[in-house]
Amino acid sequence: MPDIIWDHPNPFIHEVSIEAQHIDDFQHTNNVVYLSFMAKTAWEHSKALGLDFAAYGKLNRGMVVRRHEMDYLAPSHQGDRILCATWITGNDQRLRLRRRFQFVKAATGATLLRGMSEFVCIDIESGKPKRMPPEFLTAYKLTAHVEGDA
Repeated sequence: MPDIIWDHPNPFIHEVSIEAQHIDDFQHTNNVVYLSFMAKTAWEHSKALGLDFAAYGKLNRGMVVRRHEMDYLAPSHQGDRILCATWITGNDQRLRLRRRFQFVKAATGATLLRGMSEFVCIDIESGKPKRMPPEFLTAYKLTAHVEGDA
């Protein structure tokens, strides 16, 4: 495996394989698939931090997406292994959380995508924004510094 130049140190990495159902008419991975990989990577990281949906339910709080950005830099194709990295780069300690993403083709180390997602803490029962509980403040600490994200 090649040396990979990550945008920030110590990423959380979720590995995926590109399968036939991910391929569009242009014969590369469809952009919607990348969005689903971002969501899955964020969720896997949250679970690794001890905040799965059972924990969310117990706290009656959850983080939901407010906004996504994706910059596509190179295509991927069926059979490619993709390393989906994420970092928590913003947490206002109240309502908002920001994650950055970098997707890399495992075989070459080439960056395929850079992305960002903004999340808002909600009360699960009402669906309305609500301040993060202490458990979120502890688990969702910054893992990388990006100017303007904190």
